[in-house]
Amino acid sequence: MSTLVNWFPTTVDRKVRIAAWTTFVVQILIVVTGGAVRLTASGLGCPTWPTCTEDSLVNTPEMGIHGIIEFGNRLLTFLLVIVAIVTFALVFRMRKNRRDFFWLTLLIGLGIPAQAVIGGISVLMQLNPYVVGLHFIVSIVMIVLSTVLVFRVYNGNAPRTWILTPSGLSLPRIVWLAAVFQIVTIILGILTTGSGPHAGDADAPRNGLDGGILQSLHSYPAYVAVGLTLLAIAMASRARQLAERNALLILLAVNVAQIVVGIVQSRTGLPPLLVGIHMLLACLVAAGTTNALLNLRKPAE
Repeated sequence: MSTLVNWFPTTVDRKVRIAAWTTFVVQILIVVTGGAVRLTASGLGCPTWPTCTEDSLVNTPEMGIHGIIEFGNRLLTFLLVIVAIVTFALVFRMRKNRRDFFWLTLLIGLGIPAQAVIGGISVLMQLNPYVVGLHFIVSIVMIVLSTVLVFRVYNGNAPRTWILTPSGLSLPRIVWLAAVFQIVTIILGILTTGSGPHAGDADAPRNGLDGGILQSLHSYPAYVAVGLTLLAIAMASRARQLAERNALLILLAVNVAQIVVGIVQSRTGLPPLLVGIHMLLACLVAAGTTNALLNLRKPAE
């Protein structure tokens, strides 16, 4: 028994690092597979919830490929649960010294059933675009929490303060402003998707908004966020803050890729593969923005 207990670490080790990265990966994976459900029109492949049909817990052969895709996505929830339980167990013995681990893993774990319920409501409401959008927003929050977990695994939980530049706190303020525009971009992207052709099912409702106008509105805050990120990179480089600059460069790369994919998909009729890549990049933009903000705080002296 003592051997089993001692297997769970009291300090950050390789097992904890692997668990943190696995948490991050599976949170993005569930978004990607959820996007595949919608983009293949399999959103109602299982027409009810929590069972797949009124008479069957799982999909049946008569439901075809759509039933397999939708039920497969539901099964992935159990993988998230397993990862969350293992990660929570690995950090539990550190709860006195690393309360940040305890609360982060607990919130991530509690977010999984919350997501399952929201997903179930979306099915019961025939894929209402606003409920589906809420589903995606909560996923972004989970990815942000997972990013913080990975950062804390490598950087500890010592008190931290915002870095100072020759212009005072201007660099953190610029990056925070960029983050606000990223949030606006994601919200407008959700509304744009809710007005577009990929509803998840042929009979699913749309939000009735003008998709053309929304596509333009969706792009503007993204361009502003990129401009602010470029400004922040220049300031960090001038101040020789290399770690901060590198985090911002990663964010810039993901943002540029996101913009390129967004432009191409809008001009090619929204092909499902590009829309799916756009969703994946949205997750990475959220993670990159979080990482950039975290890197703007240094251990207090």
